[in-house]
Amino acid sequence: MQGVRSRPSPEVRRQGEEGSFSPNRKGVSLEKLKEEAKKKLDEENAALREALRRQRETEQAQALKEEAKSSSAPRTPPPAASARTDSSPVKPLASILALEKILDPPHTAEQIAQIWTAYHDLQSGGTGRGFVSASIPQATYEKMLAIARRYPTFIIPLPRLVEQEVTEETPEGASTGVKKETAYEFFLLQWDLHDAPPAPTTTTDIFARPQASPSPNPPTATVIFTPLQEYKLRQQFATPYLVLTQYTDLASSHGTVLLRGEITPSTAESGKFMLSQEDARSLTMAIQKFYLWDQGKKENLLQVFHERPQDFKWEELLRQVKVVA
Repeated sequence: MQGVRSRPSPEVRRQGEEGSFSPNRKGVSLEKLKEEAKKKLDEENAALREALRRQRETEQAQALKEEAKSSSAPRTPPPAASARTDSSPVKPLASILALEKILDPPHTAEQIAQIWTAYHDLQSGGTGRGFVSASIPQATYEKMLAIARRYPTFIIPLPRLVEQEVTEETPEGASTGVKKETAYEFFLLQWDLHDAPPAPTTTTDIFARPQASPSPNPPTATVIFTPLQEYKLRQQFATPYLVLTQYTDLASSHGTVLLRGEITPSTAESGKFMLSQEDARSLTMAIQKFYLWDQGKKENLLQVFHERPQDFKWEELLRQVKVVA
């Protein structure tokens, strides 16, 4: 019918008035909407970049663990690489790490240190318990070795917090309480030197001739820590609580020495050890503290301990331990 137009319903008119059918919200300009959209897009891109970064870090960490696992898998090393003609009691490094994989493709000293750390993390289920590991520059190792040849033993104190019952007189009478004091447990440090290991090689030829002597590497060394009281009672039969082995197989090729510390498991309780991780690290650091002579008076303590034992003062040792702690 002409002249008659349909009228929108009240609901439609209300929506039109409120701008529901307009491309812009009421009171918001097009430029403002563009800014908000750009801001939201930037936030989404930033979140995406962060997710990708975390994914890359996870993949790199997993790759490092896989490489350490592959390098430390039970294996029989190539005869030419693991042949030892000496009577060293040290477990060969080639039985721990696949040295041919370290050499081919070539790894840097930093990469080897990362693999060494990751390997011991895997051995301890990611807890680090029972082991201490580190990499030492060859120059530092040889400096300590020169001093160890002259002074192969020393005494290292470890602080122990003990509770002591004390009685005090008060106007009301005697009062008994518990007071915490710091005592020290002393450990005997002993260096042992072993023949230098041959430089590793990638050859698998079982007929390959052994490398010419002498080895280009410095001697391998072990350092054992035994409670002084137990050593006094049992002498050579005393049980060491911590054994450090310093592997020099890669010294000449990579300028690094790999340190591996093994804490003796407890015989009284399964899953426990004779030393805590903190104590094991403190004893390990004692090598650097007392066998690098550019650190104060520790040189004098070693000299006095060996050359003038009658003048050695325990109080001075404790004071020096507190200074370097």
